[in-house]
Amino acid sequence: MVRALARLRRRQPRPQPRAPLPAEIEAIRQQAEKGHTLEQVLWGKILLNSVYVPSDPEAARTWFTIAANAQYGPGHNMLGRCFHFGWGCRQDFQQAARCYARAAELGDEWGRYNLGILTMRGLGVTQDLATALACFRQAAHAGHAKSMNLYARFLEEGWTVPRDRQAALSWYRRSAEGGDYRGQHNYATFLLEAGKPDQALHLWEQAVRTATPDILQAMARTLAGMDRPEAATLRETVETRLKAVL
Repeated sequence: MVRALARLRRRQPRPQPRAPLPAEIEAIRQQAEKGHTLEQVLWGKILLNSVYVPSDPEAARTWFTIAANAQYGPGHNMLGRCFHFGWGCRQDFQQAARCYARAAELGDEWGRYNLGILTMRGLGVTQDLATALACFRQAAHAGHAKSMNLYARFLEEGWTVPRDRQAALSWYRRSAEGGDYRGQHNYATFLLEAGKPDQALHLWEQAVRTATPDILQAMARTLAGMDRPEAATLRETVETRLKAVL
């Protein structure tokens, strides 16, 4: 850790005067400097994307590496994301998969989920739906909301597992309750089909806040077919969000 911090300091330009960090952010930075792995990962995330400091993906990757070298699962996961998306380094799916696998070995469910994504898509590893299913299933049973949604999708579609619509519905519900916008959208779709439009609209109102363009577009199409004033109002919100993110 000491050598890594020394290299980080050597490459950084002479500091320029800036407004002090908020107390809670400064506390994270100081704890990271003292060797606390949780705060090292948090500080790395702040360096990736924060209004408080200029974005510095290379420095963020260094902090994730320090935490990973201490065998901290979330450190390996975030280092994997750097390789996955090319944050502060060259994009390398194989290295990303190795980092995610190590995170999963250390019990990090985000790492397990991300490894499942690469395995499902065949990025950096051989495509293997059965292995991806195992990742999502284990993470789902550990309480990971995004994995619950994908586990439900495997059950709904019958991918490498017997099709089970009722089990899929149960996992979509749990994913939605866990705050995953995809789970909220998928469960809302089930609820609408079951003749429960009020409950469906309530879930879409939650999902619209964080949904990505693909989900927003799917929501807009469904809402356009609903003859309810609430649906029209929500569709306007969805369209506004789409304009902001596209």
